[in-house]
Amino acid sequence: MTGEAPRAAAVRAPLYQVKAEFFRTLGHPARIRVLELLSERGHSAGELAREVGIEPAHLSQQMAVLRRASLVVSRKEGTSVHYELADPQVAQLLAVARRILGEVLSGQADLLADLRTHAPSARD
Repeated sequence: MTGEAPRAAAVRAPLYQVKAEFFRTLGHPARIRVLELLSERGHSAGELAREVGIEPAHLSQQMAVLRRASLVVSRKEGTSVHYELADPQVAQLLAVARRILGEVLSGQADLLADLRTHAPSARD
């Protein structure tokens, strides 16, 4: 022995837990809207606050969450802060989610149309 204390084994969270945390980060309407806007182009903090319809202080909190998750990057431009997506795959993820939701809602619309067009019967 060299006299060193044994190192604790590195504890790594299972991938499913890391994924769950990632999706929790996306689980706020303001953060989703910010990411959608940034999918189109970079925006200043002021532009984002106006577009999302939240107070600048609240936007700042939401942007801090997105920065910690490495979903957005920021840079100073004069007196304002400018934000961009950290990775274009974030925009792709939002597009995939939109397609999935469209398919789910389309299926529900079809079911609703069936319910409205068919008279109730004894078997329903």
